[in-house]
Amino acid sequence: MTGRSFSSMPSELKPFQSINGIQQLAETRRFKAWFLDQFGVLHDGKLPYPGAISTLEQLLATYGTKMVIISNSSRRASTTIEKLRSLGFDTSLFVGAITSGELTHEHLLRRDDPWFARLGRSCIHMTWNGRGAISLEGLGLQVVDNVEEAEFIIAHGTEALGLPSGAALPMKLENLEKILEQCVAKKIPMVVANPDFVTVEARVLRVMPGTLAATYKKLGGELKWMGKPGEIIYKSAMVMVGVDAADCIAVGDSLHHDIKGANVAGISSAFITGGVHATELGLGKFGETADDSSVQALALKYEAYPTYVLPSFTW
Repeated sequence: MTGRSFSSMPSELKPFQSINGIQQLAETRRFKAWFLDQFGVLHDGKLPYPGAISTLEQLLATYGTKMVIISNSSRRASTTIEKLRSLGFDTSLFVGAITSGELTHEHLLRRDDPWFARLGRSCIHMTWNGRGAISLEGLGLQVVDNVEEAEFIIAHGTEALGLPSGAALPMKLENLEKILEQCVAKKIPMVVANPDFVTVEARVLRVMPGTLAATYKKLGGELKWMGKPGEIIYKSAMVMVGVDAADCIAVGDSLHHDIKGANVAGISSAFITGGVHATELGLGKFGETADDSSVQALALKYEAYPTYVLPSFTW
């Protein structure tokens, strides 16, 4: 497995020399903290990727690496840690986890940010159905299903509309988008608790809340993106481990979220090609190496420039 760095990055992004895989990247001892995406890097939502668990163990045992999960999951950080444990990961390997859902919860609870302070308390809640609805308990919010009564929108999922009773009404994506049209007309803001457009789940791409948010933005709606590619989640990770940007690397499979976010935060990045962009890169099986020109074209398309390119998170 070979890692490669681009020679045609923007001038402000220094290209690094070519190296071989995660092991050789770790051997540089350049990075004290590794910020790891989960879906598309460590697992596919159902099973760990081959070699992912042993690679994590090697990083900690050999180099004492500080590792943080940073995820655009709509759910709280504790749920993410429990998910990893259920898939066979030793969660003691991680310093912790930061999710966009956790950041959303914290900001709605504290209300110390001016944007969140003006939101009001009644909301339209777009959530999950088959994956399990997300609770708003403890936030002092009133879920409404009538747009005329709503002061803002929370986009946690793409499968259902939250009801005042606490239940979730299954709803197709196009019907949720019709509700968004009504919300735009009323000019109410949206909190995007998961900025991902799609995610890899058991080798299938699933539509995520970022897709709803993109629709809302196109309609002219006001948005607050919580998570990658926003700088907020990377800064939170740096605070968690007490490491400066120069000593961090982000590992992810999404150019428009993981890699662009790392660019924004001013940290190095490793792009895993076998995740969400595998089909775009013409990859058919795990561990297959993407063509350099294809990766470069995709990076230019999304204006997201990785420091390293790897087929998978393996040692």
